[in-house]
Formats: sequence, structure tokens, C-alpha cells
Amino acid sequence: MSDLTANELKTRGVSAIEEALKNETEAVVSVRGERRYVVMDMTQYTHLRECELEAALAESRADRDAGRFVRESADEHVERLSTKR
Repeated sequence: MSDLTANELKTRGVSAIEEALKNETEAVVSVRGERRYVVMDMTQYTHLRECELEAALAESRADRDAGRFVRESADEHVERLSTKR
């Protein structure tokens, strides 16, 4: 994974990001020596979001299959949520 400094971004802008991503899918942005952010192209970001959604769907299906759910009306749901506070 490529590393960029905040100063490089400040002086070179998007061209610094494009260069860092030329041979990598992600680049780390460091601020005052601390790794703080990750940049990536939109294709990589979209792929990661799709993976996240697939994982959430798999988790939901596993909960359903294991019986970890509540069947209730909208009013009952709101009431249950308001009593948990």
C-alpha cells in the first residue's frame, strides 16, 4: 500500500493520489507522521461496499435461520425500542 503525506496532497493535489494508485488499490495518507486516512479509486470502494452489504445480508440470514428475530407490529416495535432507553 502506497503512503502519501498530507503535505504531498496539499502541494500536488489529485495527481499525488493518481500516482499512488497507479500500481496499488489503496493508499494511506499520513498527517504529521500518523497514518490517518485511506484513499482508493471508486471501483475499489464500490467493491468493498458490496462486500459489506453481502456480509450484512449473510448475517441477517443466519440470525433468521437461528430464530434470532422478533415478529411484531410497527407500534410494538416502537414501544419496545422506547422502553430500552
